[in-house]
Amino acid sequence: MVTIPRLVIAAPASGSGKTTVATGLMAAFTRRGLAVSPHKVGPDYIDPGYHSLATGRAGRNLDAYMCGPELVAPLFAHGARGCDLAIVEGVMGLYDGASGKGELASTAHVAKLLQAPVVLVVDASSQSRSVAALVHGFASWDPEVRISGVILNKVGTDRHEMLLRDALGESGVPVMGVLRRAEQVATPSRHLGLVPVAERRGDAVAAVAAMGAQVSDGCDLDALMALARSAPRSPAGSGVWDPVAAVRGAVGGGGGCDAAVPLPGPARNRGSGARMPDGPEGGGPDGSGRGRPVVAVAGGPAFTFSYAEHGELLAAAGAEVVTFDPLRDVALPEGTRGLVIGGGFPEVYAPELSANEPLRKAVADLAAAGAPVAAECAGLLYLSRSLDGLPMCGVLDAEGRMSKRLTLGYREAVAITDSALAAVGTRLRGHEFHRTVLEPGAGSAPAWGMHLPERRVEGFVQQGVHASYLHTHWASAPGIARRFVERAAR
Repeated sequence: MVTIPRLVIAAPASGSGKTTVATGLMAAFTRRGLAVSPHKVGPDYIDPGYHSLATGRAGRNLDAYMCGPELVAPLFAHGARGCDLAIVEGVMGLYDGASGKGELASTAHVAKLLQAPVVLVVDASSQSRSVAALVHGFASWDPEVRISGVILNKVGTDRHEMLLRDALGESGVPVMGVLRRAEQVATPSRHLGLVPVAERRGDAVAAVAAMGAQVSDGCDLDALMALARSAPRSPAGSGVWDPVAAVRGAVGGGGGCDAAVPLPGPARNRGSGARMPDGPEGGGPDGSGRGRPVVAVAGGPAFTFSYAEHGELLAAAGAEVVTFDPLRDVALPEGTRGLVIGGGFPEVYAPELSANEPLRKAVADLAAAGAPVAAECAGLLYLSRSLDGLPMCGVLDAEGRMSKRLTLGYREAVAITDSALAAVGTRLRGHEFHRTVLEPGAGSAPAWGMHLPERRVEGFVQQGVHASYLHTHWASAPGIARRFVERAAR
């Protein structure tokens, strides 16, 4: 395990200001010249985009439900390697975890797995002395969770600040920052949360800079850094996750992780597409030198939901990973042999996606040729016949539409059709997050059988296509990447 100064930024509840504080701290310490590793508890895709903007590094998720508690520390160490400081933004309230699973996947759970001190962000806008009772309750609830500081958010006046500080003076938890209400740090939201960075980059840059300035002015950065350095050495034997080792130790469609092999070199850019580092032995998926199949990964404003480890695993399995933008590019990257279309907001960009007829045809032709295509949520909708009445790629005989109902939550799933991603019987934990409906919701060969919150079948498998609403984290089953690339190489 890499030993690195680290902090977990938590809160009593959602909406307290975790993202503002965590992103602001990342920006403030980066501005001091530190290499800051950004992390987010849970399955959230949007906050890591702001973290990446603040630090210049890939924002990474730590999800003890989807990846398992045993992978949290190794994945953290993988992302934080070579950094001066790691900042982990929590999810929901400090002790809120997977429904019905106790502390599993909560911020508190991850903080304990990382043995990291916790800084509690409290929305103080409607309280004074009661803040001490709130902080005391959170600090004493679980003695294994080390709440070592408080940052007071949305403080109104100097007198309000004095009352809050006086109350907390007897709590034993020091105040490490006070932030006043500031409109310039606000980030716009819509039906699935914050608007992603890719959709408002100029405004997002300004917002992140404002967060950094506000946190620098209102927080004791030296005290916070000292607190981060007080974290003990991480659990012995936890190791560092490595995509090459994970792929080598995997079996098709599943597999475990042996984290002993050094990390490959950094990603590099060639032309307009971002391409990942060479795979095992610099050759084909098996190191034979037969060539590296191009796997195209959808990006741009419409498809912003992805985990950094997916591209790393594909590259480790022998693929040449190239990103493209379905809103802008009229063709798939040259030589594409496989296609990954993750989540995002196709409903927001449906007119533009529909208008790009050449790319829609290229995607349909690739799927018809039997190439492996992995599509999650937004990708599922993009492959459908239509979305809100607008033509999409027509790969799947289904139609999508916006809905008033939010589908949200962790899922347990088993592969019930053999596919380019998973063998029948492969078990995974995933996450659903959408306000759209696809009719029908499953094809004649469904992708998954779901076990939570109810038993049902979901998704589509046809030829090389695997399309589903389920978001998955491939680090939990690196055999997915190996199986996919082997299919692409044929």
